[in-house]
Amino acid sequence: MFRTALRNVLAHKARLLMTVLAVVLGVAFVSGTLVFTDTVGKAMSNQSAKSYDGVAVSVTSYGPSRNAEGTQEGEPGISQQTLDKVKALGGVDSASGRVHGFAAVGDQDGKLLGSGWSNSGANFYPLKDGKDPRYAFIQGSGPADGGQIALDKETAQRGKYQVGDKVRVADNGPAKEYTLAGVFTTEDGAVNAGGSLVLFDTATAQQLYLQPGFYEELSVGAKAGTDADRLLTEIKPIVGKDAKAQTGAQLAAEQAKNISNGMKNVNQMLLTFALISLFVGIFLIYNTFTMLVAQRTKELALLRAVGANRGQVKRSVLAEALVVGVISSAMGLIAGIGLAVGMRSTMNAFDVKIPAGPLVVAPGTIAAAIVIGVFVTMLAAWLPARRTAKIAPVAAMGSAHLPATAKSLVLRNSIGGAITLLGLLAVLGGALTGKDGKMIIGAGAFLTMIGIIILLPALSRPVIAAVRPLLEKVFGVAGKLAAQNAVRSPRRTAVTAASLAIGLTLVTALSVLGITMGKAIDRMTTDNLKADYTVSMGDSFGSLDPSVLPALAKAPGVKAVSPQQEGYLQLGDGAQFGSVSGVDPATIGQLLNFDVVSGQIGNIAKGEVAVAEKAAKKNGLSVGSTLKVTFEDRKQADLKVGAIYKDMEGMLSSYVVDHGVLGKHLAQGEQPNLPKVLVKMDGGPSDKGEKALVDALGKNPAITFATQQDIRNEMGGMINTALNIMYGLLGMALIISVLGVVNTLAMSVYERTQEIGMLRAIGLDRGKVKNMIRLEAIVISLFGAVIGVALGTFIAWAVGETIKGSIPNYALVIPFDRIAIFMLLAGIVGALAAMWPARSAARLNMLTAIKTE
Repeated sequence: MFRTALRNVLAHKARLLMTVLAVVLGVAFVSGTLVFTDTVGKAMSNQSAKSYDGVAVSVTSYGPSRNAEGTQEGEPGISQQTLDKVKALGGVDSASGRVHGFAAVGDQDGKLLGSGWSNSGANFYPLKDGKDPRYAFIQGSGPADGGQIALDKETAQRGKYQVGDKVRVADNGPAKEYTLAGVFTTEDGAVNAGGSLVLFDTATAQQLYLQPGFYEELSVGAKAGTDADRLLTEIKPIVGKDAKAQTGAQLAAEQAKNISNGMKNVNQMLLTFALISLFVGIFLIYNTFTMLVAQRTKELALLRAVGANRGQVKRSVLAEALVVGVISSAMGLIAGIGLAVGMRSTMNAFDVKIPAGPLVVAPGTIAAAIVIGVFVTMLAAWLPARRTAKIAPVAAMGSAHLPATAKSLVLRNSIGGAITLLGLLAVLGGALTGKDGKMIIGAGAFLTMIGIIILLPALSRPVIAAVRPLLEKVFGVAGKLAAQNAVRSPRRTAVTAASLAIGLTLVTALSVLGITMGKAIDRMTTDNLKADYTVSMGDSFGSLDPSVLPALAKAPGVKAVSPQQEGYLQLGDGAQFGSVSGVDPATIGQLLNFDVVSGQIGNIAKGEVAVAEKAAKKNGLSVGSTLKVTFEDRKQADLKVGAIYKDMEGMLSSYVVDHGVLGKHLAQGEQPNLPKVLVKMDGGPSDKGEKALVDALGKNPAITFATQQDIRNEMGGMINTALNIMYGLLGMALIISVLGVVNTLAMSVYERTQEIGMLRAIGLDRGKVKNMIRLEAIVISLFGAVIGVALGTFIAWAVGETIKGSIPNYALVIPFDRIAIFMLLAGIVGALAAMWPARSAARLNMLTAIKTE
């Protein structure tokens, strides 16, 4: 029977082509993901380990601790005296101190170089030979005093800087000019991710990032023959309990583990979409084997007649699937390795630098590719094999296309209806549950999708019958025949449409949610923000220096300025925490549009607190109530509630006080957390006004000045980028869906060869034959699209019900323009998929076709 199966695979290799392609694409996605993440993870781990070459022991400061009163205890870092003691140990060859923090570099025009979040600064610490082992200088040398800096090679090239040039560098305040003393290369991961690295002399870096005479880290090199573990034992008592000491090998292993955990998230996301592609591929494989065994019913019946039992017939079909699965998986693995190489090259092309390293094809990747490909193929072929084995030889000999029995259809529809109903109830239940209902909705959506897939044969007849009059009216005989052919085999039509429906369900759900959230954010900006500019640290998400407040207030054309300082409060007995915003009570009314429920926002000038409506209801507060709080410095106070306002989540905290109140209660040694400053200009936003603000802050390249439109554009851009990434990842599933349509039509044309010959003989010309096949494909594609769009919109509504409480102004938005595009693309996909089958059908010789059995 295995020889028979192998012969059948070779005899029908053309008809198995689309199945092979579907498996190849799915396996390529899986293996490509595994190879890519393994390769990148290994390269990053090697890079990280290389940066610790020569480090026997590393010491990291925990920083000062705080006692029950909130007072700092201990030193801010590792002191110079501690470093000197470590240097004095017998086994120490070298020891260097490190400090680091944020630093932004501007180009010749003052624009920021590098990605904001990964722009950093550190100290240059030369050893006995005058070199810092962490950095290899290719031009000049390290900074020798507070007026000099050094830059990494990529940043210097992007900014077109040469040694001796003046470079503007800033942290969270006004920028300062430095002289470029040198250019270096580094294994720093942030630089490879597109960031910049600025080296200062040690004294300047300590002043900027910590405190003079203190370090955040120590790197210790051992003399030849000195054991790192023994050296670690000697260093631990010196650095004390306020620092963590570990060997360089331990630190490298820890970094490798962190990198591995980070890559797991990428791995899981990509694999999720790969499995979706494989799931869609199951329908194509199922259709292929269903049609193959239907076309060979007499042949399989003859095998039964000459002695083959049901199990042997079933195993022969599964053996065919096994052969197809093994071949496709091997091809998919090779394609996946190529895909991984392509992904790496693409990321480098977009300036996302990945460290150099060998391609990693782990044994687990090879095993996963083969097992997944074979399993999916055999799973999809199992039902057609089982159904074929159950047909009696006499019945099979009499008909090549045995219809499903009424009993089987009733059973199928009953099961499908029950699963669909259960899924819909779960989705509705999850939506009514609120924010905790997402998992319930996910399970319900899966059940609903499975149930509808089972019901699709029953749904196809009424849905396609509804458009049949239109097809007849517009396309005549070709349209009528296309509609009839589309429902001739409801199961085949349903399985083909299901693959498109799955992809469009996900695409529609993501689109509806993304656009709805975008509109909500847009309304939030429009309704709540009156300021002309929001000043912040941009992509670095850092805190502004308090000095920006008076600087902005003095800028020409500025009408009103308010900080938006952030902190936290312990409420009542301390069991509950709440975020608090500190603002300027004299100007905040000109900058934010408060929807006051009761009281007056101006009361915060008296030292009172304004509370968001949800927080007030939760804690039973009203205007005039007393709120007992504990500030960050552990001091307690009773604040009178001066106003209740409608929540402005994403814009303002649940509690608002005068920023002066927060300033008095900062924890010892802490600076105000000032993520943004709101500014109102005379005459609104303008190029002149923005230039005045930029000049007021010393042309700091890291600080951004965003208008209301800028904020809307940024959020809209982020949502569109996320949607485009999702569309791209779902693209593989949609490609497999297209292959499914091609496959179904091609095999359907082969199956109906005699019928097409008869139609040609009675006068249907080649053009109408082509139109008949094209329209059949378009009808099937649009049928799947309608199901997918409807189900996707329903799921998006349900998910929206669970998140609307945390997103102000959330209201479901159905993007009819995008849905229309999806439907149009589905029709185009159907037309394109029909090109080859339609051409094949039109070119059939009518006499030869009529003689075909």
